[in-house]
Parts: sequence; structure tokens; C-alpha cells
Amino acid sequence: MSPDLESLPVWISLPVTLLLLLGSLIVLIGAIGLVRLPHFFQRIHGPAITVTLGAGCILIASMLFFTALQSRLVIHELLITAFILLTAPVVAMLLMRTAVYRDLRARRRESETESNEVYPFSPDD
Repeated sequence: MSPDLESLPVWISLPVTLLLLLGSLIVLIGAIGLVRLPHFFQRIHGPAITVTLGAGCILIASMLFFTALQSRLVIHELLITAFILLTAPVVAMLLMRTAVYRDLRARRRESETESNEVYPFSPDD
């Protein structure tokens, strides 16, 4: 270990450790949800919801750690956090809308092929 890490006060290392554990646990739960859930619309909720909170915890821990280590305010992680908080929900929403459009288009195509059969009229007509 470097001497800088050994001289880090406990009042900084404890919140940094807790935030890192919490963030990594949240991201792990989102990854398990991505793998385990059966359908796309269920699978997208795991990463969409947890990426913002998990990454936020990890970035706040990084801010605290480097602020204490360098004895000056380090806030460039705030830009990363803002970018993630703005883009992750939008990307998830666009993926879900694309999947809905794809499913609607596939249903429309199926209904058109059924109506273009040799006998388009049912015997009840």
C-alpha cells in the first residue's frame, strides 16, 4: 500500500467503503436482473433503474476519496454523474420504444400475411 492510503482518515475511508459496497451491490443486482429475467421488457428494468443509483454511489465515493487524498475539492465526477443521470433513462426509454415499435410492426406483418391467403374470406361471411 502507498503511504497516502495508510494516512487516509477513518472518517473518510468508512463512507467511501460503504458507498463503494452499496454501489457495487446495486449494480450487481441490476446485472443479475438483466441475465435472469425472461423477456426484454422485464430485462430492461434492471440496468435502467440501477445504473443511475449504483454509478452515482461509486462516483460519490470517488469524489470523497480523491478530495481527501489530494486535500482539495475534486468535483469532475459531478460531470460524469450528470451525464449518466441524463443519458441512462433516455437510452432505456428509447430502447423500450424501439422494442414496442418492432413488436407492433411484426404483428401488423402477421395480420397482413393472414389476410393475403388464397381464401381470404372465412366461411361465416
